[in-house]
Amino acid sequence: MMELRQIKYFIEVAKREHVTEAANALHVAQSAVSRQIFNLEEELGVDLFIREGRTVRLTRIGKIFLEHMERAINVIDDATQVVEEYIDPEKGTIHIGFSASLASYILPTAIYYFRKEYPDVKFELHQGAYSDLIDKVIKGEINIAILGPLPPEHEKIKGTVLFTEDIVALLPSNHSLSRRRSIKLIELRDDSFVLYPPGYILHDVIMEQCLQRGFKPKVSFEGKDLDAIKGLVSAGLGVTLIPEVTLVDSMPRATVRVPIIEPSLKRSVGAIIPSERELLPTEKLFYDFIKEFFTRLESFQH
Repeated sequence: MMELRQIKYFIEVAKREHVTEAANALHVAQSAVSRQIFNLEEELGVDLFIREGRTVRLTRIGKIFLEHMERAINVIDDATQVVEEYIDPEKGTIHIGFSASLASYILPTAIYYFRKEYPDVKFELHQGAYSDLIDKVIKGEINIAILGPLPPEHEKIKGTVLFTEDIVALLPSNHSLSRRRSIKLIELRDDSFVLYPPGYILHDVIMEQCLQRGFKPKVSFEGKDLDAIKGLVSAGLGVTLIPEVTLVDSMPRATVRVPIIEPSLKRSVGAIIPSERELLPTEKLFYDFIKEFFTRLESFQH
């Protein structure tokens, strides 16, 4: 009969594609890992790996088996955590995903006020790209992700809008438009842009808005790191469009923030959770808290 230990060894070897490295990570002897993988293959009657010297790679059936076993392990881990948190939900752990643009102010602020009420709750934070975060929630690797904009309806996830924010232009301070109170997007048609790479939601939103205004932006630099993008603008190497919240308490030197009035660029920031799985008790505490927290914040600002 298949053992939990075998499954964990299999997943570790599959991730690392190397038996010795997997054994080191698991803190067990290499021979023990090899033996458990062999026993698993014997029991299933299929080869899960192709051996290539010291390295291994998954067979086609091995990849399918991995996908199912990862889901199974997530369910087991969740079940264990549910039992622990049922005893005391105020001492549990919250696994939460978030996008880079929310890392510097929004998420830390929410966690700060939550921890004032529940000081014993622990957080494990997972920063990731927009599509990766959605994927992690669907697969059960995390149960809450905060991102913007809120993704469209999906059968495996549901979400709620937490707040809406403006996207503004960040210009070098010596830019010809830097003294303006506001600008139109079309006025940046001759500028060089500094953007996230294609596939990042903010890149796609900016490209779409520029194309709707009749021009394709000249992208001189692309970067996955928000601070790097700000730094390139600060050095006078281009302009960017950026969520206004990312500039709270962190305006880069030699730059100016200018609102865009045509079009009015906004994005909704929301939290997504799985629609087919219950949140763990501690996660539900946090999810309910942030919905109320941002509702109160929005009403206070208006």
